[in-house]
Amino acid sequence: MNWPKTHDSDYIIAGPCSAESRKQVLEVSNSLKAIGKVKALRFGVWKPRTRPGAFEGIGSQALSWIQEAKESTGLPVMVEVANVQHVKACLDAKVDMVWLGARTTVNPFYVQEIADALKGNDIPVWIKNPMHPDIGLWQGAIERFHKVGIEKVGAIHRGFYSYDSRPFRNEPKWEIALDLRQKFPEIPILVDPSHIAGKGSLIQEVCQTALDLRMNGLMVEVHPEPKSALSDAQQQITPDHFLKMLDLLVWRMPSTSDESFLKILEKKREAIDSIDSNLVEILAKRFALVEEIGAYKKEHGVTILQLERWFKIMEMRKSQGKSLGLSEELIHELYQIIHKNSIRIQTQVMRKADEK
Repeated sequence: MNWPKTHDSDYIIAGPCSAESRKQVLEVSNSLKAIGKVKALRFGVWKPRTRPGAFEGIGSQALSWIQEAKESTGLPVMVEVANVQHVKACLDAKVDMVWLGARTTVNPFYVQEIADALKGNDIPVWIKNPMHPDIGLWQGAIERFHKVGIEKVGAIHRGFYSYDSRPFRNEPKWEIALDLRQKFPEIPILVDPSHIAGKGSLIQEVCQTALDLRMNGLMVEVHPEPKSALSDAQQQITPDHFLKMLDLLVWRMPSTSDESFLKILEKKREAIDSIDSNLVEILAKRFALVEEIGAYKKEHGVTILQLERWFKIMEMRKSQGKSLGLSEELIHELYQIIHKNSIRIQTQVMRKADEK
């Protein structure tokens, strides 16, 4: 079975959210095989749901259908596992790969039990990010499998729950996936655009972003009849839609040997480096003033937070940014960080003064 290298970008996994029937499993598997670009098939057999009464998967019975799909297509198959019993059933069914869902990654006890159950088995493991943006849990889950001797461990970025993540179902927060890449440069990272998008119409956009950020591939939910799917109907697409989407995606090169391009790029990067150097110096000057203001507030018995001033700053900076073609979101996020650190600095000033 092929395992993606860290420079690959075309490791495509696809299949339905849930294995619902033998007919559905074989139909979608053969359709995906015919496309010729799919490296492995994915199936949900046990489905952890938020509320009782929702479809929670067929269970172990579906593994025989998945075995049949594997034999029919010659493609590796993968299944989500959430406990030791799932692991044993998958090993008995000769499932090629397993993945841990976001609800499992969030609990180190579950992760360790699954890692211990897989110890000594040469089976690749994929780990989705936890529900909330906690890179420590994601990192820790990967380390637990490495610690028991599982060599082939990959990550799947599926976005993070947010009360309001419009237009997506889950907020992408690409910076967290890139941070994980920095911590584990040797492991492949796939993107699950179905769970990020939440609806079929947005999947292509998420896929293209994933490729442009040099992720190693995609894991897409594909169903013969998405409207009748028993779980996550809105975010699944048909095999035909999937094929058309793959044809429209642009796989760009990470670099080029074009000397004229590289020279121009280097000049522009030098210009950015110069601007960044100025930015850092300006930030240092700003925070030096923040520290002085903190001491002045302390001297006159004034609180750190001045809401009216903060609201005015945000209003003025957003207006200025808009006039210069910058998005309000960018200015908002930038000044949230600046304000957070300003409060931290002034808090330290206050405490030091109180200790004297």
